[in-house]
Amino acid sequence: MERKWVHLLFAMAGLAAIFLFAKTGEWIWGYFGKPKHLIIYLLSFSIAGAAVWWAWKNEEIFGFASECVAELSKVAWPTRQETAAATVVVIVTVIIASMFLGIFDGLWAFLTGLLYS
Repeated sequence: MERKWVHLLFAMAGLAAIFLFAKTGEWIWGYFGKPKHLIIYLLSFSIAGAAVWWAWKNEEIFGFASECVAELSKVAWPTRQETAAATVVVIVTVIIASMFLGIFDGLWAFLTGLLYS
């Protein structure tokens, strides 16, 4: 069961690497002229594919990824109600903190206005 998640992890890392290499290639090539997208995408796919294949075949990296998946399977994920309650707490805290900082900023602006006028 865990091995399929490890393989999915490597596949997602490969897709992310392709995206990052392609955008970096377009950005760099854009300084010198109009980028040739086919060449950039082929190079990105090749480099990312080789890197992911190497990491997948490396026993140490694959073992580390397997340990990460095993540890994540032990996590007690919050329920929908717990997530909603925590979200409300965060929103209320942000509102209170912003009001406090707004009042402090207004008071500070008033006092510095008296001092410099």
